[in-house]
Amino acid sequence: MSSVRLQSVSKIYGDQRAVSDFTLEIAEGEFLVLLGPSGCGKTTTLRMIAGFVEPSAGRILFGDRDVTDLPSYHRNTGLVFQGYALFPHLSVFENVAFGLRMRRLERAAIEKRVREALRLVRLEALAERMPRQLSGGQQQRVALARALVIEPEILLLDEPLSNLDAKLREEVRVEIRQLQRRLGLTTVMVTHDQEEALSVADRLVVMSNGEIQQIGTQRELYNAPANQFVASFIGRTNFLSGAMIGPQRFRTESGLEISVASAAAPERLLAIRPERVRLGNANGAANSFAGTVEFVSYLGATTEYVVRLASGDALAVEMHNDRAGNVELFTVGSQIRVAWDPDACQLIA
Repeated sequence: MSSVRLQSVSKIYGDQRAVSDFTLEIAEGEFLVLLGPSGCGKTTTLRMIAGFVEPSAGRILFGDRDVTDLPSYHRNTGLVFQGYALFPHLSVFENVAFGLRMRRLERAAIEKRVREALRLVRLEALAERMPRQLSGGQQQRVALARALVIEPEILLLDEPLSNLDAKLREEVRVEIRQLQRRLGLTTVMVTHDQEEALSVADRLVVMSNGEIQQIGTQRELYNAPANQFVASFIGRTNFLSGAMIGPQRFRTESGLEISVASAAAPERLLAIRPERVRLGNANGAANSFAGTVEFVSYLGATTEYVVRLASGDALAVEMHNDRAGNVELFTVGSQIRVAWDPDACQLIA
């Protein structure tokens, strides 16, 4: 187990800057997630940590050891690929044992460590099966066991769940998180799936265009986004453009005057999370506006609405259903009021 430090790391391909001035410290035992859309530089960053891609500038350290110029096979990292990368002609046991055989360990040591790795991922009984005889979730656990069996300093996960269906993805990510906590492994995972990132990370790094947009916990990024990109990428958000017109008043470009809790003056964008908006019950709220329901979607635990305000602005609204699945239902065309409190407003520069 080791900490990881990236100091002003960049990667340039020709005239394209894939990663720009990336500086980050990852603590021992931390589960850090690099989150962002395709092409944002997160996988390139992961591969520079692994040693598969050479940085154009900057330094990478594991603890106090500078590994910038070391090849991947001298870094002792375990990498789980997006596509599993299992050897189809080798059994589960031999797939997991491959890295140990390359290190020329004795047969007894290999047997012991492979059995232990398979036990960790609950695949002891499938050791003699071939990859084609396994489900997607089982193949992913074999890939994880192969990464763990070499006892890496750093565990690297490159979109490890993207090939699984939604239900299996939920199950396997819980297993990975529980296993990481039990082993105390420093882990870096790449994903574009915000729900996946929010469910497993100790901290998240949101990236766009090769640059860090914000680093923080789930709560920090959700409740205090640094910019519009982060606010839109972490969860769903309603945006209203405008300007502050008083200590706690924001006027939108469409003419709505909204009470806000913050008094910051330069901000030109107001964000409101859909779950903070109420429908049909103003109850003297500081912000209350008339609107028309344009869209309704029942999702089991919640019902989502799109409401068009008289100003022309459209707001997404999320309402939780009760245990029986009931909520006060509004239909398309219903004339209603939407309301929210001042502290529901996030002001973004």
